[in-house]
Amino acid sequence: MKTLFNLSDFDFTLPDDLIAQHPTAERSASRLLDGRGATPADRRFAELPELLHPGDLLVLNDTKVVKARLFGQKSSGGRLELLIERVLSLSPDAGHEVAAHMKVSKKPLPGAVMQMDGGFTATLLGRWPNDDGPLYHFALSSDPYTLMESHGHVPLPPYITHSDSLEDERRYQTVFAKNPGAVAAPTAALHFDEAVLAQLEARGIQRASVTLHVGAGTFQPVKVDNIADHVMHFERFEVPEATLQAIRDCKARGGRVLAVGTTSVRALESAAKFGPSCRDTNIFITPGFKFEVVDLLLTNFHLPKSTLMMLISAFAGYDHIMALYQHAITQRYRFFSYGDAMLLQRTPA
Repeated sequence: MKTLFNLSDFDFTLPDDLIAQHPTAERSASRLLDGRGATPADRRFAELPELLHPGDLLVLNDTKVVKARLFGQKSSGGRLELLIERVLSLSPDAGHEVAAHMKVSKKPLPGAVMQMDGGFTATLLGRWPNDDGPLYHFALSSDPYTLMESHGHVPLPPYITHSDSLEDERRYQTVFAKNPGAVAAPTAALHFDEAVLAQLEARGIQRASVTLHVGAGTFQPVKVDNIADHVMHFERFEVPEATLQAIRDCKARGGRVLAVGTTSVRALESAAKFGPSCRDTNIFITPGFKFEVVDLLLTNFHLPKSTLMMLISAFAGYDHIMALYQHAITQRYRFFSYGDAMLLQRTPA
């Protein structure tokens, strides 16, 4: 059994035509690779309620994707793109401050005022969270959430090649999205529709929620071969007391905790590791990690060499995951955000 891992261990070859560019016509019509056993089983997502037991607990991430991609220009006329990672202040006195990624040919200096498409301005204050920080600190001329809703674009991931559309506004969002703040969808949850949720409830599957605002760092490549040297980005999260109690009740009755998506795993295991008062996490889950909460994981298929490949390998076993991915490629499953799903069971560390 492999115990020491480098970045190249999480690589695989994926045909471009398996990268889903659009969602299925119906959310629950996607495929589901049942990877709980030694032999993979090809199913449909709509079968999920039949695979769970009464008394199991489904934990969903209720974050809401905001239209965080904004366009504008510098005073010199050069175009720029902002991706709002975090709203820092909603107070007019504090300048409606945000932290953002900036894509521009030549970086402006602090104090520069950008004229943004839609008629508002963004003033550069510096870097964030410190002078050497990876993000940029801006003050917008009005409420950030209002501006994003009116003038922003859906922050589709880089491997989706079309411009955002009305379809993306509807489908790059879960049916239970509640708390705005994510710049990427918790994609495993995109498969749920009201019919599947009703079937789960009728079967006696309990339901709870966490909130983890997915950051753009989820798409940042790992740049070091020794994965132990990689530093994760921080993401805001909350695990409510009602969810913590639901987990305790589930474990007491012998039920299983099913985390929907790696974001739910990160939130639940962060709360267990750092305490329920923790609100920012950069937890890095790699093979050898000891899971304290999650028993089952529903997840989409992830990018080669990504931290999410490392997380699911830690959860279900490296060799098992690599075999499942080869099966998925051979059977032409659809990959990434708009792709198909996989159901995994935790193996001992």
